[in-house]
Amino acid sequence: MIEKAKEELEKLLKGNENFVNGEPKTVTKSLETLQKFEKYQAPFAAVLTCSDSRVVPEIIFDCGIGELFVIRVAGMTTGPNVIESLEYAVKKLHVPLLMLLGHDDCGVMKFAGENYPNITEDFKAFAKCVYPVIENYGPSVCSTEFAKKHTLWVEKFLLENSKIIKEAVDNNELSIAKCHFNHSTGKVETID
Repeated sequence: MIEKAKEELEKLLKGNENFVNGEPKTVTKSLETLQKFEKYQAPFAAVLTCSDSRVVPEIIFDCGIGELFVIRVAGMTTGPNVIESLEYAVKKLHVPLLMLLGHDDCGVMKFAGENYPNITEDFKAFAKCVYPVIENYGPSVCSTEFAKKHTLWVEKFLLENSKIIKEAVDNNELSIAKCHFNHSTGKVETID
């Protein structure tokens, strides 16, 4: 991991400790802070995570306005808009860290496991992004382990489908951290 990304990941994990301990330190959650960033933004990391209402990066990492560029989509599934949003963070905002944040009890992972191998009329994009994980690891994987495997698959998918992200990683301008959020403890852990 590049040094700047390592520093930013450590900052996020320290913020998560603050959240878990019930001692948030962030004071950059005011109109004054928003006005400071009225004409520009300079986040220190991009976070791709699920739309799940229990997974709110700014809160679980004790961050304020302007610190994170967050893309939230159900099941942390990927597609053109998600990729381009991440590419914008990398190419235009020059974030050194991209965090992929999965979580426990993901409804999309459960839905995919229950419906595999059928592709329902609704949620075709979910199937396209989650079924490859089932095909590699089997539908019997428990939802937490399944979500972690999905996070690893998302990294692979992004590196194979985004020239901008791949080049930034290859040129040591970007590091990708794969992480998992535990609802019962509130802790974020890194995964391999």
